[in-house]
Amino acid sequence: MNFIFAILAGLTVGAAFAAMTLRNLVHCALCLTVSLIGLALLYLQLGAEFAGFVQVLVYVGAVAILILFAVLLTRGGEAPVGRITNSLGAGLLVAAAVFGVLAWAIIGSSALKALPKETPQPALLVKAVGDKLMGEFVLPLQGIALLLTAALLGAVVIAMREKSSPAGVAVDSRSATRNP
Repeated sequence: MNFIFAILAGLTVGAAFAAMTLRNLVHCALCLTVSLIGLALLYLQLGAEFAGFVQVLVYVGAVAILILFAVLLTRGGEAPVGRITNSLGAGLLVAAAVFGVLAWAIIGSSALKALPKETPQPALLVKAVGDKLMGEFVLPLQGIALLLTAALLGAVVIAMREKSSPAGVAVDSRSATRNP
């Protein structure tokens, strides 16, 4: 294992652990973003350029930013009031059970035994994928961009629907009437 891989793996695992253990929701979302960036850098370091760039574009560029906007716009960044029960034992038990079932399914799979030893992999170039996205699949790509933009605008409208007036009375921005 080389030094750069160890640093990236430590960064990714550390950020993921911080995302699970921190109490502030905004900090958790930022740690999730750092973890996703670390994973993309691991992909790039291992030679999987396409997977690394897709990780950055889709997860870091869209999902993580959408999570941050949703958290910040809905004012859900505060830590919950009261005591949170810690169920570390139950979580570890569920994680071990899921790992066991997945390992059993992978080891017992007939598809794994039927793989030929030397299969030549087709060369997948990032330029070819980019040409397809900007040529043949430009309409679905723009549709997804429009859908994500509409979701973000919808989150803004929902978050801004009810504002607090200085007296503490909720005001509906659509009708500008006071609600007790």
